[in-house]
Amino acid sequence: MDDFSELRSRGQGHLEVDLPGGTYPYLTLSFRAEHAVVHLFTDEETVSLLVGDGTVAWDETVEVPVMEELAIFTGYFVMGVDRAWDVVHSFLRTGSFTGLGEWVEL
Repeated sequence: MDDFSELRSRGQGHLEVDLPGGTYPYLTLSFRAEHAVVHLFTDEETVSLLVGDGTVAWDETVEVPVMEELAIFTGYFVMGVDRAWDVVHSFLRTGSFTGLGEWVEL
């Protein structure tokens, strides 16, 4: 939570969040200003994106940092930062990514 608070104060960031004792599944939260994207990694080869919350029109694009680079996402996968942080909290609390929303495998 401290890392997220620090990054949020800077206006952008990328976090990797996993459960204690395991490597998969894990989530990444990438955000810039008030826009965020959440990735789900269920194994070495499977990556999904969480469908957005309508914060941005589905045909618009948003740039958020993924690792060290800015990446472009359509509004279909963009949500508000607070919603994305709620997703991360639910994942950490329950240990499950089901019930967090609709995932689209890449």
